[in-house]
Amino acid sequence: MTQFDSRNLSMMMDLYEMTMANGYAMAGKAASLATFDVFYRRNPDGGGFAVFAGLEQVLDYLEGLHFSAEDVAYLRSLGQFDDAFLDTLADYRFRGSVSAVPEGTVVYPNEPLITVTAPLMDAQLVETAILTQVNHQSLIATKARRIVRAAEGRSVSDFGARRAHNMDAAVYGARAAYIGGVDSTATVLAGQLFGIPVSGTMAHSWVMSHDSEFEAFRRFAEIYPDNAILLVDTYDTLKSGVPSAIRTAREVLAPMGRRLKGIRLDSGDLAYLSKEARRMLDDAGLADCRIAVSNSLDEYTIRSLLEQGACVDFFGVGERLATAKSDPVFGCVYKLVALNEGTACRPRIKISETWEKITNPGRKRLWRVYDTSGHSIADLLTLEDEAPDAAAGFGYVDSEKPWKRGAFAGCTVKELQEEVMRDGRRTRPSPP
Repeated sequence: MTQFDSRNLSMMMDLYEMTMANGYAMAGKAASLATFDVFYRRNPDGGGFAVFAGLEQVLDYLEGLHFSAEDVAYLRSLGQFDDAFLDTLADYRFRGSVSAVPEGTVVYPNEPLITVTAPLMDAQLVETAILTQVNHQSLIATKARRIVRAAEGRSVSDFGARRAHNMDAAVYGARAAYIGGVDSTATVLAGQLFGIPVSGTMAHSWVMSHDSEFEAFRRFAEIYPDNAILLVDTYDTLKSGVPSAIRTAREVLAPMGRRLKGIRLDSGDLAYLSKEARRMLDDAGLADCRIAVSNSLDEYTIRSLLEQGACVDFFGVGERLATAKSDPVFGCVYKLVALNEGTACRPRIKISETWEKITNPGRKRLWRVYDTSGHSIADLLTLEDEAPDAAAGFGYVDSEKPWKRGAFAGCTVKELQEEVMRDGRRTRPSPP
């Protein structure tokens, strides 16, 4: 358990979840088997997909769910709950089953990312905690994937901890960014906890703490000859920073048989400065020296830089990744889709005058359809007792435009959800 996961977060809920659980108990419905789906309705940033993340923290929470004596005493002090109900919380644990798509999967709106089947009381209590983890990490993972795609194969690192909304957001945001495709993180704790490669250069304070820029670079290169990435914009990038870096490569690293690994630009016109710096480095025989850039980057600024011909090998992305600044709400919801009444399972649907909020009822299965080349071409929802016959072909109805119908033939299908928890316990070990 990490220092974050070891906390008892069982009270991480909205009040109405506890009042509903109390009401279910008093109405004799607490043990009725219920199924809830976790899904979202809109892709962030007007994009075409999202990336699912946060599942492992959901499972950590569910496995550790319990109420301490202090928790029960606090709830009793509110004066809203039946004493018999509160007494049952003393030895409570989550007793449900969970199916989910694997983390890192590309997903689409209105698909069940997580399905919880549990006694109604259990399933209701966990809503907020599940959504908190999935909404945050899926948002950051999706933003990371968009940024990585914009970088067109160049390295991307998470630099966002200092602008994240708190320490948990920094650490789990780094985890989500790695799931989304970044190569590394500057957040050491995330590297320690999750095995993410860590990376970093230097701050302006290192340069400013020495008598000259060259002296700062010389000292750094002597200490870290194999990882000398020099921040060149403290004073004047082209007149001082880059020339001092070139001098360091020649006078300090070359005699040691080492090469200058890179320089970093953190301000100014990054497109212009990177091109000029590249020219200067190449003229000095340092064509293998990488150029890293940072400074409020996201997929839009990265794309603009590359369209301007910027010479960049490495992007350090901070606040706009850690906060998903351009579209900071993911919008996952947790909706009841089925409830057992006696021995019968009854689908449940939410009707709304806002059509986007009408839910897909019933216990379902989620499939990905692939063409003969192995490329995914569609996702398909079926009821739990249905399976598409790939060999014979099958028809489909568009869930948003039911007048649109079609058929697939000569394809393969893969079920996306897998059981990850049964009776409140993981069905597989937690990844390292």
